[in-house]
Amino acid sequence: MFVDKIKAVRDKFPRKSLLGQFLRYLVTGGLAFVVDFGLFALCLYVFDWHYLLANLVGLVAGLVLNYTMSIVWVFTACERTLEKRKVMEFSLFALVGIAGVGINQLLMFLMVGVFDWNEMASKMIAAILVLMWNFGARKLMLFRERKE
Repeated sequence: MFVDKIKAVRDKFPRKSLLGQFLRYLVTGGLAFVVDFGLFALCLYVFDWHYLLANLVGLVAGLVLNYTMSIVWVFTACERTLEKRKVMEFSLFALVGIAGVGINQLLMFLMVGVFDWNEMASKMIAAILVLMWNFGARKLMLFRERKE
């Protein structure tokens, strides 16, 4: 029964449509966040690692999961522009994410530091805008063309 519901949702947002890819990207980002946060907590509280090392482990694992799911599930209807150059492809994928962090920091500075907006509301706005940046940049740079 649960599988039928998943299939029904999947069929409403086919992998060839931009909306379908975006919704799949949302799920992928959510799962990557769970892995990132879970490993961060595990390394920090169970293994008693320094918080920066724990954060790095979580971020890298989340990035690898996001990359893998983007290839095998989100953008399967697209040609991969750097498919034969996997290290370059992953590096560009990661650079988009790093740029997203910079954009997030800039937006937070502007909304909170300059315009004195609420921190939590600003964080949500920045997260939505960066999600669109990450999806759009990765789509245009890495998964642009449709498969024949």
